[in-house]
Amino acid sequence: MTTFDLLLIGHGNVAKQFASLLKERRAALGRRYGMRTRIAGIKTRHNSSQPTLEFIRDACVRHRDAARDRRLVVVETTTLDVERGEPAIGHVRAALAGGAHVITTNKGPAAFAYRTLSQTANRAGRRFLFEGAVMDGVPIFNLVRDTLPAVAIAGFRGVVNSTTNYILTAMEQGQPFADALAEMQAMGIAEADPSLDVEGWDAAAKTAALANVLMGAAMTPRHVERHGISPDTGRLAREALAAGRRLKLVVRAGREGNRLAARVAPESLAADDLLAGVEGQQNALILHTDLLEEIAIVQRSGGLTQTAYALLSDLVTIARDVTRAPATPRLRRSAPRRRTP
Repeated sequence: MTTFDLLLIGHGNVAKQFASLLKERRAALGRRYGMRTRIAGIKTRHNSSQPTLEFIRDACVRHRDAARDRRLVVVETTTLDVERGEPAIGHVRAALAGGAHVITTNKGPAAFAYRTLSQTANRAGRRFLFEGAVMDGVPIFNLVRDTLPAVAIAGFRGVVNSTTNYILTAMEQGQPFADALAEMQAMGIAEADPSLDVEGWDAAAKTAALANVLMGAAMTPRHVERHGISPDTGRLAREALAAGRRLKLVVRAGREGNRLAARVAPESLAADDLLAGVEGQQNALILHTDLLEEIAIVQRSGGLTQTAYALLSDLVTIARDVTRAPATPRLRRSAPRRRTP
C-alpha cells in the first residue's frame, strides 16, 4: 500500500468535497489502486501569513521523502485570474520544482502556460493534471490522452459554461436575467462577481485550455474572440425559440488556413443541433477528429461533487503511475530430474 501526501492550496468548497470523497472511497482506493492518502498541509489566504509560494517550497522540503518517492501531490484549487493565470501558474511551477505532482481545477495554468508547464513536468518526471478545468469531472483531456491514440483533433465546439446556459434557458421562458443569475449564485455555481461567466471570460479560458491541450495551440483567453450575454440577450433567446431554434453561448476553435481561430459568442442553433438540446446547467462538447469524425460528450449534471471527482480521477492516474511495478516474468523452476539407477 502506497501513502500519498497531499498539500491543499486553497480550501474552498471543491477542496472540502474532495477531502470528503477521499474518506468515502478510502477502502475502494486501497483495494483497487493500492493507495492511501494523507492531507499533509493546507494553505489558504487566511490560515497563515506565510506567502503561498514559500509554503509550497517549505512543504516540499519537509516532505522530501515523499517527493523523492513520487508520493507528494499538490492539490491546487485557487480561483481563476483571467488576466495572467497567476498565482496558480507560480504554484504549479514551485510544486514541480520541489518534486511534487500537481492536480488542479484552475483553468489558468492550462489556459496560459500549458506548453511550458507540461514540459517542466516531463523533465521532472512528475504529472501536471487538470481534468476539472473543463466540464467538471467529465473526462475530456483523459479521453483524448488515454483512449484516442493516433487521432488528431481538428477542432471543437460546445456549451461549457453552466451559468450562462442556465440564464439563457430561463430567459427563453421570460424569466429576467437578474433573477436567473441570482438563482445560480444562490446555488454556488456563479460567483458573487459573475462577470467572468456572463462576459464570456470563463468560457474563453476553457476554450484556450482545450485548444492548447488538444490542438497544440499556444493561446491565452485574450486570443479568443469573446462575446458574452446580457439582459438584452433575453429578447434574442425568445426570438430564436419562436423560430424553432435555440440561442446558446457556443465556444469553438478550428483552423483557418495556417491560423487557429477561437471564439465564444451567442449563436442561434437549429433545433436538431445536439448543442441546442443542452438545457439549464448541462454542458456538451463536440470534438472534430480526423479519423473518427465527430465525438460528442454531454454532461447532464454538474456541481461540487463532479468537480471534486476530477481531482480524485487525476490522483488515481498518478497512483497508477507510481504503484505500477514493471512486469518481471517469473522463471519457472524445472522439476529436478531423477537419476536412473
